[in-house]
Amino acid sequence: MIRGKERWGDSAPTTDSKYIQQHLANERTFLAWLRTAIAIIGVGFLVTNLHHNMKPSLTPAGHWLATLIGLFSVGLGIITIIMATIVYFKKINSINGQTFVASRKYIVTLSMFIIFIALLFGIYFVIV
Repeated sequence: MIRGKERWGDSAPTTDSKYIQQHLANERTFLAWLRTAIAIIGVGFLVTNLHHNMKPSLTPAGHWLATLIGLFSVGLGIITIIMATIVYFKKINSINGQTFVASRKYIVTLSMFIIFIALLFGIYFVIV
């Protein structure tokens, strides 16, 4: 040990430490996806709650659609968490291996699901 140096300062840099900025950006992106998933799940609960408050005035189709929106929102939130976790760990390896490629298929898949839920919302508000 060199005088004045801490013991943990003697270790060699890791592969992750070469790309600290990229890994920190990857973590911020992961956390943003988690916040998005929580918001999507919250929308599902909001629709379900509003539905139960309006229950006497709803048609059977409105009841079915509100239930569908709630289930799809919660399901999409869970899928978003799973996909964000998978992409996060893939990016760790691709950053360290300097083989990073943007993940278009995950973005397109989640976008299509969100568009589907938005269409269900539109139909729900037309019916109700």
